[in-house]
Amino acid sequence: MNDLLTTFEELLRAYGNVDMAEAEFKRLIADDAALREEYREWCDEHGHTERHGFMDFAEDYITNQNSVWDSLNDDFDN
Repeated sequence: MNDLLTTFEELLRAYGNVDMAEAEFKRLIADDAALREEYREWCDEHGHTERHGFMDFAEDYITNQNSVWDSLNDDFDN
């Protein structure tokens, strides 16, 4: 599963745009049956639908990244 999460993160960083990253991920799982199965399992384990799993991850990932920057800014301001 770590490979899948790494793929998610790499796509988000590479494209810098959630919609484009999601489109590329959909292309990847269409072409790779093993990745598609891993994604299905991840969605089942985490309570996501396959339709929205990537976007749910992306939203959480971006929120976490923003909170890191917010924490750093708070430390800098003090």
